[in-house]
Amino acid sequence: MPRDTLTGSRIRERRTILGLKQADLARQAGISASYLNLIEHNRRRIGGKLLLDLAEILKVEPSILTEGAEAALIAALREAAGTLRGNAAELDRVDEFAGRFPGWARLLAEAHARVETLERSVETLSDRLAHDPQLAGALHEMLSTVTAIRSAATILNEPEAIDPDWQRRFHRNIHEDSARLAESSRSLVSYLEAEGKAARESGTPQEEVTAVFEAAGYHFAALEKGQDPETLAEELGAELSGNARILLRQALSTYAEDALALPLKPLLAAVSQDGADPLALLQRFGCDPARAMRRLAALPAEAACGPVGLAICDASGALTFRKPLPDFPIPRFGADCPLWPLFPALSRPMAVLSRRVRLAGRQGGAVRAWAVAQPAGLPQANRDPIFEAHMMITPAGPERGGEETELVGATCRICPRAQCPARREPSLLGDAAEQVL
Repeated sequence: MPRDTLTGSRIRERRTILGLKQADLARQAGISASYLNLIEHNRRRIGGKLLLDLAEILKVEPSILTEGAEAALIAALREAAGTLRGNAAELDRVDEFAGRFPGWARLLAEAHARVETLERSVETLSDRLAHDPQLAGALHEMLSTVTAIRSAATILNEPEAIDPDWQRRFHRNIHEDSARLAESSRSLVSYLEAEGKAARESGTPQEEVTAVFEAAGYHFAALEKGQDPETLAEELGAELSGNARILLRQALSTYAEDALALPLKPLLAAVSQDGADPLALLQRFGCDPARAMRRLAALPAEAACGPVGLAICDASGALTFRKPLPDFPIPRFGADCPLWPLFPALSRPMAVLSRRVRLAGRQGGAVRAWAVAQPAGLPQANRDPIFEAHMMITPAGPERGGEETELVGATCRICPRAQCPARREPSLLGDAAEQVL
């Protein structure tokens, strides 16, 4: 039902909130109660002076009665209704519901947004608990220490008399183990509170480098202007581990080479015309697809093409670079979904794949994934090339003729897609997995 035909419903709702009888409102507006009844049941259109008079009596702006709930609220309700398959929500009456019960509508929309936020938190924490090496090491250390303390305390609690010298040894062990347990607990709390802000505590050089790129928004203005990547790496990597500094120099050197091949100013001009299309950049600048994808992912936030994500993996399928999007998160730890175009690209070297995909169980929009596998490094005589795959991610536009949206997961552990041929392990979501086919 169009929103402009629900003015009567909004008048009735507002009158009810104010505690006015229909006859009283009709009398104040100078119309008959029967005519007001027709208006409130959307059987008569209303406008002009009568609308202004009713709005004044009801103490609201006329636009509140004519426009009703904002389009964003309507969209949020539709999204909430689409969360569960097979639900019986009357989507054709969602506008009427929002117009008559705006408070309940906002409550449902906010609850849906909160559920989505909590689901993403569960995904992140599940991934972290399952695969974070530092967290696993800290928990193992704590359990070992607690076991040692308990063993010593059990011996001291035995009814038989214990030699005083041995008693002192056990007490000293308990004291030292308790101090170690306290220190391990403090370190673990600090690590969990950091939540990715202190990259050095991630335990991996790759995560340290990722944190540097995140802090810069994946765009380094100094390198765009020609600064030496070695100098910038020394500045940004002063507090990183030795291995992380090596990786950072390599990553910044690649960035500088890409910026030299595709300068920022002409790149932005091309993007304003062609959008985030790596093949269009390939034809315009003569670069390879992987370089075009890296450059698009390194554009400043205000670029006309919108947000661009990027994932890079080596020939083993291990991710070496990740820039997620809100609608396409990339797990920090563990194995990713093998259905991502990133991984099939490894079996089709030099072929540019383009897929419209959406994460199963997530109500965010679909994304356009471009993927290509190219040789890493320079070719060598009598040696097979080592391939590296790139996958660029952008918000998807309208579906192309005959194209379907493919359902993929983030990682099998939290993917609700049922009967997936690529599944490695059952989903933690349990029965919910059977809802997404």
